[in-house]
Amino acid sequence: MAVRRVAMLSVHTCPLATLGGKDTGGMNVYVRELTRELARRGIAVDVFTRSQNPHLPHIVHDLGPGGRVIHVPAGPEAPLEKARILPHLPEFVEWVRRFAEREDLTYDVIHSHYWLSGLAALSLRAAWRAPVIHMFHTLGRMKNRVARRPEEQEPPQRLEAERRIVQEVDRLVAATPVEKAQLVWLYGATPSHISVIPPGVDLEQFRPLPKEEARRVLGFPPDRRYVLFVGRIEPLKGLETLMRAVAILAQECPTWTRDFAVVIIGGDPDASADAEMRRLQQLREDLGISDLVTFLGAKAQETLPYYYNAADVVVMPSDYESFGLVALEAMACGTPVIASEVGGLVYLVRHGETGLRVPRRQPIALARALDRLLRDEALRRRMGESGRRWAQEFAWPLIADRILGLYQEVLKAHRARSQRLICYRRGPAWVG
Repeated sequence: MAVRRVAMLSVHTCPLATLGGKDTGGMNVYVRELTRELARRGIAVDVFTRSQNPHLPHIVHDLGPGGRVIHVPAGPEAPLEKARILPHLPEFVEWVRRFAEREDLTYDVIHSHYWLSGLAALSLRAAWRAPVIHMFHTLGRMKNRVARRPEEQEPPQRLEAERRIVQEVDRLVAATPVEKAQLVWLYGATPSHISVIPPGVDLEQFRPLPKEEARRVLGFPPDRRYVLFVGRIEPLKGLETLMRAVAILAQECPTWTRDFAVVIIGGDPDASADAEMRRLQQLREDLGISDLVTFLGAKAQETLPYYYNAADVVVMPSDYESFGLVALEAMACGTPVIASEVGGLVYLVRHGETGLRVPRRQPIALARALDRLLRDEALRRRMGESGRRWAQEFAWPLIADRILGLYQEVLKAHRARSQRLICYRRGPAWVG
């Protein structure tokens, strides 16, 4: 069953946005790179996302021939908290529906990402009679299980929306077997209704480079040990655990840590309105590690391979990760990873082979893992080589093939059901 045109929904965040911001991360990369791969196969893909800047054109052709990003005016054309986007979803859906009508477009498949997009997709399915394939990327119930403070809890509207999406879409995509189990356990999803297909990685962009070259490009001193964190600045990413681990190392090995540096990519170090950034900067000062930890802010995706290659170790101390794309990108560059033993990281980081896993929120365990890897260059080299080999299994062309196969399978089943429904409504054919 041929798929010619796909509607990709990413309501709350644009795939072209700079990574490391408040609502930008692995999902942006996923939508952007999958769209490019499908476009290379001659499939037209329109990515619909809410406009956050009135000065940007509504249609942007930045994802290859056949791939478009369409900025939809829905609510104020400015950044909004995700909870404030929900009232504007009907406006979003109506604009998209009219756009398709004006351009006389027919979409074979709707692929939605995150719960807001899932709700929009269900409304568009009714208008377009196209099947919906949905990927959550993070789950509200999982985030609530690891939240430390009331303000970190996800709202009831999200939990109810996720429950509805699980029950009503044509197929769910889980990044790992762990996420599939969570969907079944927490949301009552039907296992056969879930396809496990991980995100991919661009192996042409994320590849090993000489460490000396990467450090020279970035202006890093060549003779230091570098620990790298890449991600959004929010509590569930576990940066507090990393800082406390660094403080332990600084106390126990004061001489050794003189040549030690932690580089944090993500967020905006100068954003006075970012409460989590302010909290972490104050914690850095309170722990006495201001000379060891540097916040560099968000960086363009094109520069990340240099940071991964400049680092001796990449750390993901998260409380929760549905997948952990940063770990995959680091391994593709041949850099070992230390990760919390949570979610998709359990599947992605092979303990003792491509990196080390430690219990979440355990600074002492993280400090021991850092000490072990940073002192053993041969071990880092072996893990880096193993990680690079493991990352080959996630090349985007391979992942896109699996997604396209899923599209074709779901579209075939959808059309068969539609044909049976037509026959049922017409009733039996009588022969006179």
